[in-house]
Amino acid sequence: MEFLENRELSWLKFNKRVLEEAMDKNVPLLDRLSFSAIYQSNLDEFFMVRVGSITDEAKLHKNMQDSKTKMTPAQQLDAIFTKVRRLQPMTEEAYRKTMEELAPYGFEHVSFETATQEELTFLELYFRREIKPFISGIIVNRSLPFPFLKNKEIYAAVQIQAKKDVVIGIVPIKHDHNERVIPLGAGGKRFILEEEVVLHFVHLLFKGYKVIDRTLLRVTRNADIMVSGKGSDFRERMEELVAKRKKLAPVRLEISDEFSRSALDYICKKLKLKNERVFVSRIPLDLSYLYSLADLSELPELKFAPRTPQKTTALSESRSVFAQIKSKDVLLSYPYESIDSSFIRLLRESASDPKVTSIKITLYRLARSSKVIDALCTAADNGKEVLVMIELRARFDEANNIEWSKILQQAGCKVIYGPGDYKAHSKLLLITRKAPGGAFDYITQIGTGNYNEKTARLYTDLSLLTSNREIAEDAAKVFDSLQSGTFVEETKQLLVAPLCLRDPVLELMDEQIRIARDGGNGYIAAKINSLTDKTVIMKLVEASQAGVKVELVIRGICCLIAGVKGYTENITVRSIVGRFLEHSRIYIFGEDNDERRIYISSADYMTRNTVNRVEVAAPVLDKKLKKRISDMFRIFMTDNVKARIMQSDGNYIHAEPAEGEAPLNAQEYFYDEAYKKAADKKVRQDRMKENRAKGAAKKSAKKNTAKKTSSGKRRKV
Repeated sequence: MEFLENRELSWLKFNKRVLEEAMDKNVPLLDRLSFSAIYQSNLDEFFMVRVGSITDEAKLHKNMQDSKTKMTPAQQLDAIFTKVRRLQPMTEEAYRKTMEELAPYGFEHVSFETATQEELTFLELYFRREIKPFISGIIVNRSLPFPFLKNKEIYAAVQIQAKKDVVIGIVPIKHDHNERVIPLGAGGKRFILEEEVVLHFVHLLFKGYKVIDRTLLRVTRNADIMVSGKGSDFRERMEELVAKRKKLAPVRLEISDEFSRSALDYICKKLKLKNERVFVSRIPLDLSYLYSLADLSELPELKFAPRTPQKTTALSESRSVFAQIKSKDVLLSYPYESIDSSFIRLLRESASDPKVTSIKITLYRLARSSKVIDALCTAADNGKEVLVMIELRARFDEANNIEWSKILQQAGCKVIYGPGDYKAHSKLLLITRKAPGGAFDYITQIGTGNYNEKTARLYTDLSLLTSNREIAEDAAKVFDSLQSGTFVEETKQLLVAPLCLRDPVLELMDEQIRIARDGGNGYIAAKINSLTDKTVIMKLVEASQAGVKVELVIRGICCLIAGVKGYTENITVRSIVGRFLEHSRIYIFGEDNDERRIYISSADYMTRNTVNRVEVAAPVLDKKLKKRISDMFRIFMTDNVKARIMQSDGNYIHAEPAEGEAPLNAQEYFYDEAYKKAADKKVRQDRMKENRAKGAAKKSAKKNTAKKTSSGKRRKV
């Protein structure tokens, strides 16, 4: 269908938008380097997960077609590899251009061609003393097995002349004794990479052999693992699977330069990779070191202006968080508002409050040093019932979560895992507290992002705190179902996947379709990370054809193409890629601000979220908070700095300010707003303190006057 796009190709378009940030002249130079590193890291994960998965599908279901674009797995892989190759020159240009522009500031990635004679002498000595003693070359021939190449690690590969044969030599480069970036001057800004030094002097590791050709190589391995969450030994099986993942089949081979065809064919044969999976990169194979360069300069023009999450103005510091939420709903917006002064504060108060009887929470990704875990362990130590659903299958956080699950159990928390084959991706907290007269009060928190203090400073997310009893009852159902391994089948307020989220969303869309068909103004909006659920897509197409106005802000994958005549001409799709990762999910139904239905959710409009995971969406019922979210969405739709707008051919163009229109960067707007609110609150607090001080002074003065008068009267008598 002409309004549908392949999921993987759509994702590559998203990653291209990330790469464009690495080339944007309005992005500070050191932050451009960070975007280059993010682009490469994203691509690594894409190959490990998506290409790995499609590779498996190609083996098992060779002729199976993608339901949206009718492409077989092999066709999808061909299209992916072609697109990635076409992006490579842009990737290299972004890196080189940024390094060139950083040269006046002392930054230089030195090569052996640009190094001074003094540096060349130093590097040879450095290699002999600091590198060579800790590495060794492996010769591969008929009598020696081909070595195992670890995922994403860099190796030097050489073609060498033996007595009669031409053989291959492999040198593992990564070791624990030295840093990868070798400083050569300017406080480390002038540098060379360790693998480049090894490659240059690699002949010294193969004495008696003549090195004919050399290159650096890096293997990417399949990382697509999944195990059922059933059984008492689930954690042990997950530990085994995480270890096994390190040895899964290669899906990509990267090399640093053209290499002997016969040698490359031999390596591909040993790795069981076809040549189409070999990619040449003339910039470093691993760009993760670029993040460290940002620490080498304090010049403000080279980095984004520092921003600090502000204390939310919705909560007073003089009253307990629980009491304040009991009187009104609170909406938190990260990273603009601080998670420490709000959510973490609530957890800590609850952990020490003698009237709190239980804390129940779902955990997906956590910070390495987690204040959330500390608070939960403290609560358990204080005798509270603490139930923690921790998802051990959170991709690439499995090992981290396995360790946290052990710590939580040792502290006395009851730990459970996701139900069966369904990951629990919901962001849900339920706190129960004794109230006067033997009753109980409840605080429920529903979020769009993880309980992770680190990402709460980097990702944009929303968090709703409410004392609504119906929402608490629905939350209790979610936790009961997680404990029993079943699914919630009916709710009053929350939308809960896999059984009670997609159908209610479709019904809300149907309502807008009916309004449009009856001559009214139907309106559907969403801010999500990805749109791949075909059922939802077809409903949006139906809405567009009925005349419903559909506005979508989708950061990543979007399998629906907007603006296609006869199908999606009433649909607008925008993508915002900026300094912070757009991660919040918002669903909006209805044009009238008073009547519209608004939800925040952990679920994207992806089949994996809507029907294959445990997800929660919460209604925003407070009128002020509904208006706040509506206003936020309008800012997203008017961003003309970081937004890209999808065209009817599926490509994206930058939004540009109209003539006379001021530039609007949504993320900077929200941070400015948070700073202003915090400043205004401080002014009010200072004024109140000043007024109290004046009042106290007046009171004291009156007292003194009264004393003098009284004393004078006595003397007169």
